[in-house]
Amino acid sequence: MLLEVKDLTLGYEKENIIENISFTVEDKDFIIVVGKNGAGKSTLIKGILGLIKPKSGEIKFSSSLKKNLIGYMPQETKVSQSFPASVYEIVLSGRINKMGFRPFYNKEDKIKALEALKILNISNIKDKSFSELSGGQRQKVLLARSLCATEKLLILDEPSNNLDQTSREEFYLLLMKLNKEFGITIIMISHDSDLDKVLGNKRLRIKDKGFEFEEIEDI
Repeated sequence: MLLEVKDLTLGYEKENIIENISFTVEDKDFIIVVGKNGAGKSTLIKGILGLIKPKSGEIKFSSSLKKNLIGYMPQETKVSQSFPASVYEIVLSGRINKMGFRPFYNKEDKIKALEALKILNISNIKDKSFSELSGGQRQKVLLARSLCATEKLLILDEPSNNLDQTSREEFYLLLMKLNKEFGITIIMISHDSDLDKVLGNKRLRIKDKGFEFEEIEDI
């Protein structure tokens, strides 16, 4: 068990967004989180990341998973698209949470960044400016940055929203590679209710402050 959510209620001020939700994330799971807009998908992720406090219930982490070492890939923003840095610099920034009080990146940080670039097949663009990249390339770079932060758990918030069909399929293949070949556990929010037909081994469906958590049958 990497992570256990037990009877969790989250919300803002007097409004509860999700209520009494419970599920367990096991090592090497690939969990697809679905639900209509406003159901609480992103709120759940904020709770897991410690960005908002539970109103009730709890989130338990295994001894091998520290909260600040979870790889997180948020929805792409206009700021990230125009960020004035090279691909390598952005990927390397994924190591910041591992630096502690060190003021500079060390040799291990730089090796991990280069490894992430290689795994995602983007070593050839490492010196390019992030702002010059296509949408598909940007998402691969942000995924590589998230990968630099963890060897255990990646959380992705609707990462394929702005991608065309070809780029989306390439991105999904990379996620499958990370999960199957490298053993990375993945929790991914999706607006595509049919995505669980091609990805994942478990589905978390959030609806009307309730939820369903189930195994996905093999296709």
